[in-house]
Amino acid sequence: MTNASPEHLRTRSDGGRAVEYPPPPEPLAVPVYDNHTHLEIADGALPLDVHAHLERAAAVGIAGAVQVGTDVATSRWSAAAAAREPRLLAAVALHPNEAPRLEEAGALDDAIAVIDELAAQPRVRAVGETGLDFYRTGDEGRGAQFRSFEAHIDIAKRHGVALQIHDRDAHDEVVSTLRRVGAPERTVFHCFSGGAELAALAGDAGWYLSFAGNVTFKNAENLREALRVAPRDRILVETDAPYLTPVPLRGRPNAPYLVPHTVRFMAEVLEVDLDELCAQLASNTRRVYGAWEDGARAGD
Repeated sequence: MTNASPEHLRTRSDGGRAVEYPPPPEPLAVPVYDNHTHLEIADGALPLDVHAHLERAAAVGIAGAVQVGTDVATSRWSAAAAAREPRLLAAVALHPNEAPRLEEAGALDDAIAVIDELAAQPRVRAVGETGLDFYRTGDEGRGAQFRSFEAHIDIAKRHGVALQIHDRDAHDEVVSTLRRVGAPERTVFHCFSGGAELAALAGDAGWYLSFAGNVTFKNAENLREALRVAPRDRILVETDAPYLTPVPLRGRPNAPYLVPHTVRFMAEVLEVDLDELCAQLASNTRRVYGAWEDGARAGD
């Protein structure tokens, strides 16, 4: 990734898209939260700064967001943004694909120590996104991923914050790790990518499943099956912006203000009242991360 404007830390790794942001959707009557977004990444022909993102989000019923780090730089950025913006909370971590690179450079332990320090800040409410990713990392890098993942689990438990998991092509290994070392009280599968079997297993364990815009994709019936079997008190919604823009807006930049498209789709899949689903999502999100309005963490 390259440097972006002063309001951002990076641009999309593919250079961004020279297209405009979509028009706003119809507002939700009952506000919800985007529990995983990357506002440090510039995208689109006219990138939005943090304030503009959150203003657009508030106008359509998105009460707040969790800004997520993936390395030391973005984790510091996320914590600082949440400290000055009451509509943001932060998650800090080293992405699993970062772990092998840091290990090779002899810098993994120092980077984990930075995440540990950041996790103590009052508006840092999660350690994430961490986990395992066997899609981009081969066998030679898996040891570093496991070591980093287990260190992040320990940080989340010691600081009493949630864990946001990145799980790609590693469902069995993620679950076995959580069982072996003990999952934090509030564990979230960010951008849930499994099917009904993993959803049922996670629900039985009391873990949370966060659904992104890809649940709307035509080829994602496995995600819709997972949504149907997941306990209602364990589902969340996210954008993973600027990625995974929901149907019918694929190819355009994603942002927290587009969450209503995903929530309305989820309500249709579940055949439930939209306002009822929004109230459930909001309650679930605050149970995981605590209050946006003050420094109270979940469980305090």
